[in-house]
Amino acid sequence: MRHFNKGTGYGGKAYEKKTSEAMCDELGPKNDYMQQHIEEAGGTSLCNVHKKDKGCNDKQVAFIDKWSAKPADEHQTQLTRLQAMIDTASKDIKPDMLTWMKQRANIFKQFAKGKKDEL
Repeated sequence: MRHFNKGTGYGGKAYEKKTSEAMCDELGPKNDYMQQHIEEAGGTSLCNVHKKDKGCNDKQVAFIDKWSAKPADEHQTQLTRLQAMIDTASKDIKPDMLTWMKQRANIFKQFAKGKKDEL
């Protein structure tokens, strides 16, 4: 399986397996790896800070609840810090940790946009 975007160019990038299961089992309906891959490759998330009941997991909801009351300048500081960490992340970082960093960055981006851009 390959995905194509601006970052990968015309050659695309192959899916990197996260388990020892067969690819059809790993990306099948019993696991969440397909959604994770789409969110990682597309740089997006189904989680919306204004509609937490759909698309957000428990960890994301707890994070949104914790940070929603904090001021916008703290959100921007954390977003800048996370972006730097994501940009310099090495292959040594666990895929789940990198995914969580990207999810948090997406949440902070949504805080920065405010309620005017609700879906």
